[in-house]
Amino acid sequence: MSVWPTVVAAVLVAVGLLGIVVTVIPGLLLVVAGIAVWAVPRNDVVGWTVLGAAVGIAVLGTIAKFLLPGRALRAAGVPGRTLLAGAVLGIVGFFVIPVIGLFLGFVLGVYLAELARPRSHDQAWPSTKEALRAVGWSILIELAAGLLATAAWIVGMVVG
Repeated sequence: MSVWPTVVAAVLVAVGLLGIVVTVIPGLLLVVAGIAVWAVPRNDVVGWTVLGAAVGIAVLGTIAKFLLPGRALRAAGVPGRTLLAGAVLGIVGFFVIPVIGLFLGFVLGVYLAELARPRSHDQAWPSTKEALRAVGWSILIELAAGLLATAAWIVGMVVG
């Protein structure tokens, strides 16, 4: 087998892991795509097993990254419309100030939505901090899934 599928896979996996942290590109999807670039041309048990494990890890990680932080936000009393406001301003912020505008817009959107609800900074700021904490957990969960899928790929390369 040629070395090029492994090189392309490594680049996609590395860019995917970086994309998880930077949250601009679909990182976990790129990690799985990179592993697929390596696994499909192999067409053997090791390749398909590693790809299946990576897809399973990615699916579980994606589900967990939405469920666990969402549960914490509901427990803290942060409504869905507040998160929607954060998401909308995050998207606008991304185009106004590339990369960091996504984060800044999200924070501003959550804060403004919460400020409009109880009309007090003292009540809006704790909800904003809770939303930020949830986003941080979401990123960490996705990164853990990406790293586990990458570890499965590395084990597959060593074994196979």
